[in-house]
Amino acid sequence: MSDIEISSPFELNFKKSKVIDDGFQTSFTNLLSMITTSGDKDKIKKVSLKELKSMIDSFTISDEKFINNEYYAKLETSFNKKKILNFLEKKSIFPSIPIRNKILLIPIIIDTETDNVYLFDNNIFYKKWNNKSKNYQLLEYLLPSEDLEDLNELQEISTSIEEHDFINLITKYDLKDYIILIIYKNKNELKILSKINLNNSLKIDNQEYFKVDIKKEKDFNMILNNLKNSYEDEWKKNNEINTSIKLPLIISINSKDYKKIMYLEDVLTKTDLISNFYILNFNNQNIQYRIIYNGSPKNFFNNMSNKNFNIVMENNVWTVK
Repeated sequence: MSDIEISSPFELNFKKSKVIDDGFQTSFTNLLSMITTSGDKDKIKKVSLKELKSMIDSFTISDEKFINNEYYAKLETSFNKKKILNFLEKKSIFPSIPIRNKILLIPIIIDTETDNVYLFDNNIFYKKWNNKSKNYQLLEYLLPSEDLEDLNELQEISTSIEEHDFINLITKYDLKDYIILIIYKNKNELKILSKINLNNSLKIDNQEYFKVDIKKEKDFNMILNNLKNSYEDEWKKNNEINTSIKLPLIISINSKDYKKIMYLEDVLTKTDLISNFYILNFNNQNIQYRIIYNGSPKNFFNNMSNKNFNIVMENNVWTVK
């Protein structure tokens, strides 16, 4: 699902269909930005409008208005999950489940000429990190509240800051995922170390920039976007759907429990790791569904348990109790 605003000058050659088609392209690009890493997204070259439209289930236009000879509207586009997955699989791209996540970000600037540490004041990353965000970005960042004690602690260990565990600062916030961003600044050079902890897995990322001035908006925005893209990519890698895994499962449910059957089919339809399902057989006692699952049996069990299904394995069949 993609929700965007579309607009176009209302001139003699105005065509509403053209504006909508451009909106489809934007919606598709936003969807790819949400479910693929930046490297995989770059593998997808121009997609024809005909192919793109074939992957759309429905769309809605609302809030149409004309202001100062400009046409505005909201475009809501629903893409077919199975067709999108097939499209990406043909290009050997594993998409990610678009799960949003709130994480703690601790940006630290160290001026290597003066050995000063900037956590809050004189720290442009702290001041401007959350100024701009895009609706397809999955990570929401919480920055630490200004505390002089935290700054003093970092100043004392500035020479060994890379080995510091930051536990005193991290535990102040009720977030399990965090990023420690350390920026070493030396005139017009930056060396950036990111300690990225997501799902209890630590990843180290290093970046270097030469002849940059973070006081210039263009340079700062370039570095900021690169960092955010790196963090988004790491989060997506944690939630990849491996479409090359096609695990066939059979799940059985009481054919007389109509409400539970409807709920089960709704869950199966909305579960991203399920690429397909259909009724295998049925009688007056049970309905059996065959499911193609892009994951492990353990993940399937956990998914269904999280949806309040009590499932047991009986004769190689997952039975809903």
